Amino acid sequence: MHSALSVAHAGQPHWSDDAVIAGVKAVATGPLAQNASRIDAEGYYPLDIMGSLGEAGALGVHLERHGARAGLSIDSMSEASRACGATGFLMWCHDVCGLYMEQSGNPHLSGARLDAHARGAAFGGTALSNPMKALSGIEPMMLRARPVPGGYLVNGTLPWVSHIGPGQYCGAMASVLRDDGSSSHELMFLLDCDERVQLKHCPVFSGMEGTSTWSIRLTDYFVGEDTIIADPAKPLIARIRPLFILLQVGMALGVAQGGIDSSLEVEPLLGHVNRFLHDRPDELAAELDEAREQAARLARTPYDGSKDYLLDVLDLRARGAELALRAAQASLLHQGARGYLMGAAPQRRIRESHFVAIVTPAIKHLRWEMARLGAEELPA
Repeated sequence: MHSALSVAHAGQPHWSDDAVIAGVKAVATGPLAQNASRIDAEGYYPLDIMGSLGEAGALGVHLERHGARAGLSIDSMSEASRACGATGFLMWCHDVCGLYMEQSGNPHLSGARLDAHARGAAFGGTALSNPMKALSGIEPMMLRARPVPGGYLVNGTLPWVSHIGPGQYCGAMASVLRDDGSSSHELMFLLDCDERVQLKHCPVFSGMEGTSTWSIRLTDYFVGEDTIIADPAKPLIARIRPLFILLQVGMALGVAQGGIDSSLEVEPLLGHVNRFLHDRPDELAAELDEAREQAARLARTPYDGSKDYLLDVLDLRARGAELALRAAQASLLHQGARGYLMGAAPQRRIRESHFVAIVTPAIKHLRWEMARLGAEELPA
């Protein structure tokens, strides 16, 4: 970690590495740990806690204006996810939205709006789950844009968009249609959840209810120059995709650490019998340390555009998800009946680990991409 203050634009807050981690730990072990069950089961959307994390610097340090400290961002997300996986996911949604805004080069997005976003004074998420899969050929693009004077009109529905609500915003992408209905390219834009946007509650999930996840419907939603992130979008996506995926490793590492914590919690009482279980906490901790070291190494060059770098990021993301799954299940087996109680941390963490494994890019998507990049033949 750096001991110096971050490099920041004039008038920007200066967040040192040590101060950021100390601030996140205070939030994670205090209000976040106290509210984790409410967030998971009752749908409590912790914007107050997110605001505290923003004040601590945890939502802005990955940005170039704050030193491009992606490793510190991953460490911050891991600390929060250790206490509550849903909040770690909200941090990732917020982080990548800030990434879109800064990398847009659009002064309407990369100025005061981004400053407020990085401080946690305004909140926005990401609607790129469908586009990321569409660009990989897994499913069709769900939003469609038609050129009009001054911008575009966008129509379509997105089923799962997190960390949004009335008055908030998210990064989104649409396929731009020609007159004959074929697609010419993709448009990326900041979607403001104002009166033009129809928000609909999603069905109840098995967990992670506090992530404020909605279905979005757009009908002739106008996108002007002030909200365009990239047109065309593919060059920007190619630049940010490794960091988009790498930042998610923070969730996986934190959920895995939380599982190890729960296993260690009962070691004094049950260690004599738990020693016969697989995935013991010391074994998992060694794997976790190795994953942390690799994440720190990759985070030093977040805009490395090489194929080998992207393959390393995809592999770490997949292994991180698998480690979270194993650590969460191990914590339940180590705790036994007490971990099977509905309000128990292992019970919640198992659902969190399942989310880490299926959120875009899911393990199967990651393996699809690795096979494609590795020039391996995909099944028909």
